[in-house]
Amino acid sequence: MRWADEISREEWEKIDFVINKYKSRHGALIPTLKEVQDICGYLPKNVQHRIADGLHLPSSQVFGVISFYAFFTTVPRGKHIIRVCMGTACYVRGSKEILDTLRRELGVDVGGITKDRKFSLEAVRCVGACGLAPVVVVGQDTHGMVTPGRAVQILGDYK
Repeated sequence: MRWADEISREEWEKIDFVINKYKSRHGALIPTLKEVQDICGYLPKNVQHRIADGLHLPSSQVFGVISFYAFFTTVPRGKHIIRVCMGTACYVRGSKEILDTLRRELGVDVGGITKDRKFSLEAVRCVGACGLAPVVVVGQDTHGMVTPGRAVQILGDYK
């Protein structure tokens, strides 16, 4: 993953491959965006325009889909995305303290990315695991009944 809109020639080739794979299929936009985001780590403007051109769609439609779905991003994210649940069950069981601890440990604010681009920190409304509150999700891994100390240990597992 990079900052700004730096896409390598190899990545452009992969992007074009994905576009060509889907361009004649109905409903191609979302799977194309998903695969391209997996390649780049995010969907910068120049990539959005390339997808729009390749799928013969207006750029506004591509941006509309990206901005509607929370799993698409137009900003770089870290290799490991840390999501701290701030839903009611998690909040009353200490998720704010967990979030504050992770902010200090990582040296970033919510929505930020570490300088080494290893971690992004997000606060989310609910992850649907209220029985495990408070919950921290790292990538696809869900960690329940987390304490601030345990959050630091979890972070260490991904370093």
